[in-house]
Amino acid sequence: MSAFTLDHVIESQQFDRDLLELVFQTADQMKTDLYGERRLAKFLDGKIMASLFYEPSTRTRFSFESAMRRLGGSVITTENAREFSSAAKGESLSDSTRIMNGYADVIVMRHNEAGSAARAAEISTIPIINAGDGAGQHPTQALLDMYTIVDAFPGVNDLKIAMVGDLRYGRTVRSLSYLLTKYEKVEIIFVSPPVCKMEGDIKAYLDKYSISWREETDLEKVAPEVDCIYMTRIQKERFHSVEDYQAAASKYILSPELVFAMKPSAIIMHPLPRVDEIPGEIDGDPRARYFEQAQNGLYIRMALLYLLFNKE
Repeated sequence: MSAFTLDHVIESQQFDRDLLELVFQTADQMKTDLYGERRLAKFLDGKIMASLFYEPSTRTRFSFESAMRRLGGSVITTENAREFSSAAKGESLSDSTRIMNGYADVIVMRHNEAGSAARAAEISTIPIINAGDGAGQHPTQALLDMYTIVDAFPGVNDLKIAMVGDLRYGRTVRSLSYLLTKYEKVEIIFVSPPVCKMEGDIKAYLDKYSISWREETDLEKVAPEVDCIYMTRIQKERFHSVEDYQAAASKYILSPELVFAMKPSAIIMHPLPRVDEIPGEIDGDPRARYFEQAQNGLYIRMALLYLLFNKE
């Protein structure tokens, strides 16, 4: 295993294949440890994590806070930093970051502006973990997504994945696209309405690393050929036009008929929360991996916290 430097977790591009494998191996250990002897239960004893969320969150926030506590650390947090912190009084992100540097040992930050985590990391003396920056990236979600995919398809060779829904504003699919370039013989099919097409920067990045991709609008056509369908929610809060949102809302619903047409070995993923794109009746299908995917977030985030404080 090559040497690595993990000072912050800002974007998916900072993870090469060796570092991915180290994170996944560490997550495996965390999963085993959590339900076994709990040898690492006190590893972060005395450490404090600041949970600084300017946007709503359930899975990301609670899994990070659970991860920190399960490793023996403690958490300081606010329900909505945008409304219930000094940000409501006009305090800048840089000032908030500097203040938190004196109170905590690591900051987990979700912000409404793309690039916010990178700006915070430039001035922070403690690790910054990007828990989602607007329509930019969500690297820890991408890591747990990739961890779920690797579990289902060891080696990830010859994988064909359909990313469906809001690809323009969906930071999870953007971040996952970056990670998929670390593997060989991967093909991505972007399935979306015209108003939600994947942005050109991601397509150019895939071209740079010779990852095959194409665009479709018909999920019914794509469903039988792929190994993974990654559904996403149409994010009403990101749209600047009611007309654009209405053109995309409820466009793709993974009906029982579509699931029946999928390969027996295929999997269904979703970063959650969902609206109507995956009906509840699909939850019992063995190919539905989205709740397992969410659980994997705990192990991945435990692994990241461990590695940020353990350079050996």
